[in-house]
Amino acid sequence: MTVYSKSFDEPDEQRSPDKTRVDVVKLPGASVARITFQPGWRWSECIRPVVGGESCQVRHVGTLVSGEMEIVHDDGTKARMVPGIAYVIEPGHDAWVVGDEPAVGLEFESLAAETYAKS
Repeated sequence: MTVYSKSFDEPDEQRSPDKTRVDVVKLPGASVARITFQPGWRWSECIRPVVGGESCQVRHVGTLVSGEMEIVHDDGTKARMVPGIAYVIEPGHDAWVVGDEPAVGLEFESLAAETYAKS
């Protein structure tokens, strides 16, 4: 058996749109991202200018490590993400940081890790 590991402190790829930092590590068969959202971050204000569209069209599978976020789907469904909660967020949503603390999440969906906030 082989174990593969990489540090988010030395990512294979890094993206930094407004109030966002995406650190991506690529492992055999999987990519994982650590995404840091600064206070005041909102998808529609910080990521939409990079990727376009009316709402986020990425499917997210992950967990929030710190901070809090609010998500609202195009159909009006809302959810609040807090640390320690695993989530699946389907395409068609806006999201924003709640409060004055950065929100840090881990993204386990490889396609999302590789493409989120990428023009």
